[in-house]
Amino acid sequence: MNVEADTIAALRRARAAAQRMALATTAEKNDFLRRLADTIRGSRAEIVRANATDLERARKSGRGGAFVERLTLDDERIEAMAAGVLQVAALDDPVGTAIEKWTRPNGLKIEKIRVPIGVIAMIYESRPNVTVDAAALTLKSGNAVVLRGGSEALSSNGFLAGLIARALGETGSNPDAATFIRDPDREVIQVMKHSRELIDLIIPRGGNALKDALQGSEVPLLPHFDGKCHTYVDRAADLKMAEEICINAKCSRPSVCNSMENLLVHREVAERFLPALASRLTAAGVEIRGDEATRKYVNSARTATDEDWDTEYLDLILSVKVVDSVDEAIEFIARHGSHLADAIVTNDAKTAERFEREVDSATVYVNASTRFTDGFEFGFGAETGISTNRLHARGPMGLNELTTYKYVLRGTGQVRA
Repeated sequence: MNVEADTIAALRRARAAAQRMALATTAEKNDFLRRLADTIRGSRAEIVRANATDLERARKSGRGGAFVERLTLDDERIEAMAAGVLQVAALDDPVGTAIEKWTRPNGLKIEKIRVPIGVIAMIYESRPNVTVDAAALTLKSGNAVVLRGGSEALSSNGFLAGLIARALGETGSNPDAATFIRDPDREVIQVMKHSRELIDLIIPRGGNALKDALQGSEVPLLPHFDGKCHTYVDRAADLKMAEEICINAKCSRPSVCNSMENLLVHREVAERFLPALASRLTAAGVEIRGDEATRKYVNSARTATDEDWDTEYLDLILSVKVVDSVDEAIEFIARHGSHLADAIVTNDAKTAERFEREVDSATVYVNASTRFTDGFEFGFGAETGISTNRLHARGPMGLNELTTYKYVLRGTGQVRA
């Protein structure tokens, strides 16, 4: 098997399909999405069986905890995939819409119009639902998509990709518009990152190994990597509200990137706030690691190391630090965060405004859980990832973020002097 030749052949099929996909009508794209949702719902048992193969492989290799949780597909998650596809179908089609328009003094009319990016490659790990989410969004936005999941979810991803191809074919579209690369060899990524004539954008979702593998990419990247999220409980916080927000941010699904990893608490409320919160966290199975001040109020807390403040646990582990001011909290987030999602709990409007303005993250929350940083929760139906880049998109990436634009100029014979 020739990894390079096979990968390039797959990319060329996607490139050939992209031109027709860019011209697909909204009705054609929505017809495909509705068929896909029906196909997913009608294939629940087969999806679970395919996923069981991956889960068994993971357990035999000693994997567990958060890794297995992210890998698992059950009836609830399968239904969520289908529902997400239908939500994408219900969204307005961005392709061909005018972002803005104006008329020049010479009568020349200019429109800035959304168009597909072209071929988008998704390189992702662990979570097989990304296969469906990515295909739904990229295809609805008129792009072709190349899907390259990790070896840990090969059976699940392959089966879901087959459902996508079937739905495309049954609705008259080219199945190559969603090209799945089955080969788990890491060399595939090396070929992809140098294929700038065949891929317009790579969206990677994974850990440090994937980040390292994509170093030196000739294809533009829009990465979804670290999610080291913070919650700062201010001295003017409603402590009961803060408690509920922290429990949700850490415990509702600790294995995902928008869960809280570091908790910062103002010194003036630490004694009243931390013991009650720690009791609930411990009951939920959370291991607390804290600085000296935290351990003064939480006897069970382990000593937090410098490494802890920079760790994305994706597990039931939380680092806690007591701070003296909002300034210290903002500085700490800037030094240790990943710029994905950070929150403040406070009833002081001026402090909230400072936090909103000075915390440089893709999503900044006031009195709400970081767990809302999600395309589904933002009303995007699904997401291809959460970008911490500044260009060209930031935060949860929906349909609009998967388009670029062109200028269309309409005249009546104007020529330039």
